[in-house]
Amino acid sequence: MGGALALDAAWLFAAFLVILTLAAVGIAARRFLLERGGGTVECGLRRGPNGSWRLGLASYRPEELWWFGAMGMTMRPDVVFPRRDLTVVSRRLPTEAEAASLGPGMIVVECQLGEDSGQFGPAPGQGSASGPGGMPGPSGAAGAAGPGGAVGPGGAAGPGGTVELALGEEALTGLLAWLEAAPPGSHFGAAL
Repeated sequence: MGGALALDAAWLFAAFLVILTLAAVGIAARRFLLERGGGTVECGLRRGPNGSWRLGLASYRPEELWWFGAMGMTMRPDVVFPRRDLTVVSRRLPTEAEAASLGPGMIVVECQLGEDSGQFGPAPGQGSASGPGGMPGPSGAAGAAGPGGAVGPGGAAGPGGTVELALGEEALTGLLAWLEAAPPGSHFGAAL
């Protein structure tokens, strides 16, 4: 009886190791696929002053900044910031507690969000993961934050709110250059 129990425990441990290895390979493959197109940097995200830091990747698109959580399994961005609505307000060095979770060499920038910023789920043109009223759809992704700067699902700052990004010095230089290089008139919105 003891030998059978040990054999069962060994099979369970082997199955656990296989699942753990597959998850690690999946996360590494996702990161490789996100980074292969270029314009991708390591970026921490904190929504609101009392939120917790989430590690991830930011990807520059022509008119949007896409943020992907580090441990996600989908190729969809978790948060989408339109370029015309993202403004850097200030920068600072992280506190000791923040530096412990973000890693060395990071700089925290506070960004003001415009009216269309901080969308959750897929970028425009990639389908919608939201159900009626901006509530989570079948895939579990949250809808856009509420009106008037309200805090949306997951503690995200809504339109007109703020968000903090943690970037390395080179990545911060890239973010500032990307924001300044917006095409003329892009901040005026869609043409009539």
